Amino acid sequence: MTVNDVIKSLGLSVFGGEKGLSREVTGGYVSDLLSDVMGNASEGDVWATLQTHKNVMAVASLKEVAAVILVKGLKPDEDMLEQSNEEDVPVLGTEMETFELAGRLYGLIKK
Repeated sequence: MTVNDVIKSLGLSVFGGEKGLSREVTGGYVSDLLSDVMGNASEGDVWATLQTHKNVMAVASLKEVAAVILVKGLKPDEDMLEQSNEEDVPVLGTEMETFELAGRLYGLIKK
């Protein structure tokens, strides 16, 4: 499954990092604590968060996540978007609450 497949299945918005839409998704991770993501997320995960700043992209790049999904209708800060495009890590968005997104992602990825 690719990031594009996740976008289509969940009706997500694409804010940036379009060059990374063909990345392979192998799992998911949900956290708003950057140090938690640094210690526990895996390469290929889709990371759901409500954090919208540049440091998210630094962690996303370091952990080689497939994409970042912003929940609750949040939009990325300009510097986050700029970093997303530079690193080719997609930043996506949804109106869903984190709990709903996590459940739907789990059902989609763990098939």
